Amino acid sequence: MEQFSKEIILFFVGAFAGFLNVFAGGGSALTLPALIFAGLDTATANGTNRIALALQNISGISSFKNQKVQGFNIALKYAVFTIPGAIAGAIFSIQITHEWFERILAVVMVGIVISLFKKQKHPGDYDSEVNNPGLFFYISMFFIGFYGGFIQVGVGFILMAALFHFLQTSLMRVNYYKLVIVLIYMIPALLVFILNDKVNWTLGLVTASGNMIGAWIAAKANVKKGDTLIRYILALAMLIMAIKLFI
Repeated sequence: MEQFSKEIILFFVGAFAGFLNVFAGGGSALTLPALIFAGLDTATANGTNRIALALQNISGISSFKNQKVQGFNIALKYAVFTIPGAIAGAIFSIQITHEWFERILAVVMVGIVISLFKKQKHPGDYDSEVNNPGLFFYISMFFIGFYGGFIQVGVGFILMAALFHFLQTSLMRVNYYKLVIVLIYMIPALLVFILNDKVNWTLGLVTASGNMIGAWIAAKANVKKGDTLIRYILALAMLIMAIKLFI
């Protein structure tokens, strides 16, 4: 892949991924394999993807804030419990072999494809929010942080499911909390990759510029309908990439 075309592809993949990540999740299932196919080893692709995710979430949070969405301090409290897990997951990700990382990534993407077509209960009917989600919620935050630090792909679905179940709040608020939580645990995880020289800043910033635009548009549009087509497109893309990773 020539350098110029590589960057153009990563920009547009990043834009679509940023859009997906804000209103649902799964964007890293596109950007991470794209970075691998662009020539990065799995650990460097994993680290580089964190730049795009961090800047994407800043953009999405800013867009939500412009629409007067509240709750940053509450999300920050939840995010604290993900940080130890994220650091441990990032360290584990660097130590695992290239072959095993690709196999795990492929299995995860197939699992996400299956989950996309399972009927899920959306919390849009809830007008309130559980203020004390309980011990199991905070334990789940630790393990979600570990998964996010390790591989990140599909963590949005997992995190949304946890927030749906324990907080029983609106979809908009869940999406906002998700962006804040991922941003907070992403910072120490990204530092682990930087300190181990597993970040390509050029490709990361190109991907991030696309992610930021997609995230801003998705948050501004406040997408609540019309996700069926995107589910099919995402499912097809992930299946193709999963097959490629296995080959």
